[in-house]
Amino acid sequence: MIINHPLLGPRDAQEFVYLGDARLIHRPDGLAEGAAHAFHDYLYLRDNPAGEHRELWYHEQGDRSWLVVTRNTVTHEISRVELARDVARAEGRSK
Repeated sequence: MIINHPLLGPRDAQEFVYLGDARLIHRPDGLAEGAAHAFHDYLYLRDNPAGEHRELWYHEQGDRSWLVVTRNTVTHEISRVELARDVARAEGRSK
């Protein structure tokens, strides 16, 4: 599988480490009301969709960047690759 890195261009997926659901970017506030419940959900509850899914990938054997990869889990077709920092900033502004 080839991941088209936004800064470095096409890279083999073997250079990356898959880290799971891209919602992990949004870590709960540990001091907020109900933090224990929020962290339980954050740590243990994951979607396992058949189809398009946003995932976190870490470029371990490259520039050590974090990416959000939108991938079809059935066909492995990648439709979008973004820097995780850009996704976090954009989603932070929209809240």
